[in-house]
Amino acid sequence: MAQKRNSDDLRAELQSIADTLEEVLNNSGDKSKAELEKLRSKAEKTLKEARVTLSDASDRLVDQTKEIAGHADNYVRENPWTAVGIGAAVGVVLGVLLSRR
Repeated sequence: MAQKRNSDDLRAELQSIADTLEEVLNNSGDKSKAELEKLRSKAEKTLKEARVTLSDASDRLVDQTKEIAGHADNYVRENPWTAVGIGAAVGVVLGVLLSRR
């Protein structure tokens, strides 16, 4: 659920950047210098916020990946023969699929 929310937040942030940049590009011809500076400032602020959001998302992804890897490591240590069996089964399935090409 949290990943869905993070993904939606990131998507909204990127859409906001795109909208701001589109506004700057579309309206740059008929705007005064002060208005252009205001649009530029808005675009810079949105970009900084997006960078923070992306950095936070990246940090969360790294943490989640480490946690999942830790769980997998623990599982393999606790169930080595099951892990070997799963690895062998995956290898057989990949071998069959690749040999059919």
